[in-house]
Amino acid sequence: MAATDNDYPVVAEHDGIKLKTEKMATDKLYHCNYDNKVFLFYKDDQSLLHCYEVENPDAVREIAEKPSELDSILKRYANINQG
Repeated sequence: MAATDNDYPVVAEHDGIKLKTEKMATDKLYHCNYDNKVFLFYKDDQSLLHCYEVENPDAVREIAEKPSELDSILKRYANINQG
C-alpha cells in the first residue's frame, strides 16, 4: 500500500483505519498495517465489506516488509496451516 496514493481505499492513520468503500473494486483484496497488525479488506459482489486480521506474526512481518507480495505470502501461509 502506498501511503501517499490517494486512490488506495484503505489508509492507516494515527486515529485508526479509514476506508473509502466507494473506491474499492469488487472482490479485490486490500490491506493495511496498523498498530503492528495487518488487516485485509474486500468488498463482495453484494457490496458487503469483509475484514480480517492476519494473526501469524511471521506473515505480518513479511507483509510489512514486502507488501507487493501480499497474495503470494498469504497463499504460502494458508498452505502451511492446511498441511
